[in-house]
Amino acid sequence: MSGLAGSRILVVEDEMLIAMVVETLLGDASCEVVGPFGRLAQALKSAEQDPIDAALLDINLHGEQVFPVADALTARNIPFVFVTGYGAGGLPSRFKNSPTVTKPYRAGAVLSALTDVLSPTA
Repeated sequence: MSGLAGSRILVVEDEMLIAMVVETLLGDASCEVVGPFGRLAQALKSAEQDPIDAALLDINLHGEQVFPVADALTARNIPFVFVTGYGAGGLPSRFKNSPTVTKPYRAGAVLSALTDVLSPTA
């Protein structure tokens, strides 16, 4: 997935093991990982301030929903992919058309979703 090389990807994931796997996956794709952040406040601050090309957002962070982070990224025109064990059905209406990868996921699905959101639309 060379189309991702050099991209700064915000990782918001509250499960440490999954966050480490995603860090390795993105590093192997020559991405720079921003985070990972497992708490809403940390993730929101990063989403509002850090230079980011795209983001992977776990929906449930220790009982808090990640949607304020998605709103901040949307305000900055930064694309993101939701990563969830709940499926797209749990998304608020404003995010119904957002790309979603369902846990447990394959590495290829995550990389493909990120490539899709980073690709210019025709």
